Formats: sequence, structure tokens, C-alpha cells
Amino acid sequence: MDYLLLTHGAGSDRNAPLLVAIDVAFSDRGFEVKRFNLPFRRVRPKGPPRPGDAARDREGLRNEILLTRADKQPDRLWLGGHSYGGRQCSILAAENPGLVDGLLLFSYPLHPPGKPDQLRTKHFPKLQTPIWFIHGSRDPFGSLDEMKAAIEAIPAPVTLIEIEGAGHDLAKYRADVATRVVEEFFENQ
Repeated sequence: MDYLLLTHGAGSDRNAPLLVAIDVAFSDRGFEVKRFNLPFRRVRPKGPPRPGDAARDREGLRNEILLTRADKQPDRLWLGGHSYGGRQCSILAAENPGLVDGLLLFSYPLHPPGKPDQLRTKHFPKLQTPIWFIHGSRDPFGSLDEMKAAIEAIPAPVTLIEIEGAGHDLAKYRADVATRVVEEFFENQ
């Protein structure tokens, strides 16, 4: 059995419409899926994470992975996240090669909007886990060209799914995103 753990972005929670759509799409294809809240969201129901929350959020991700491996004993365990959640997933995977079998990163926040010189990619050269980036063409956290350039630093296999017309939240396109990601994912496994 394959398993997918999904987490949310800075302004959302486990019930974000995008995560629900991804959950349904992967569940319909035989994956077991769990959407979960990061530790910062468990402490505060509203608002973004604080600067000191990132390490605790990664530890929460790590604990969720270890519990899932022990309880479910999946054949393969994928970790996915939207924006901030996806960034924490990728940092955790870079710090712990082999912890998960792959990453699904929706709207990776490559840099703060309007600040392309502040890249959030220092850990990219350490990534050994296969990665799927799902990215909108109108994402202010990084253009598709910026994303293509950044992923060149990743030594692991990388797939980039471009969502034409979509912004950072992918909300308007969530059904199409879920369908396309699942179709391309299963075609290439």
C-alpha cells in the first residue's frame, strides 16, 4: 500500500480545499491519504506561523512520518504540502535522506513576493528524494522560469507540472490540479 501525508500552507489548515481535492484524487487511485495540521496550526487556529515555528513544524512532520511508518507500514510513503508546508517537507527531506519515498510540493514558495533575490533554496542541492513540483504560471512566490532555474540544483529526479493561469493558492484550479497530478503521477510510476 502507498501512503500520502499532506499538509497545508501558512494561512490554512488540513481542510484546505486543495488538500481535500488531492486527498480524494489519490484515495480514488488506491492511496491511503492523511491530511494533518502542522504544530503551529494546532497551537493557533488562525494566522501564519511565527519565525520560530519552522523547526517545531518539521519535527511534527517527522513524528507524523515515523508514526505512519510504524502503524501503517506502507510500501511507499509520500509527503506533500502546499506552500509553507511544502517548504518544510522539502527541508525535512533534505535533512533526512530516505525518510520518505517522494515529495509532492504544491506552489513551493521560492521567494517572498517581489523579492526574487531572497531565494528559499539553500537545501535544494541536498535533496535525494524524487520530487514533484506543481506550480502556477501566475505565482508571485516564483515564476515558472525562476522555478525551472532553481530546480536545476536538485540532484534527485524532479517533475514540474505547470498550471497555466493559476496563482499561488491554486484554489480556482483545484479540481483540475488534482486530476492532472494524479494522472501524470500514475503514468510515471
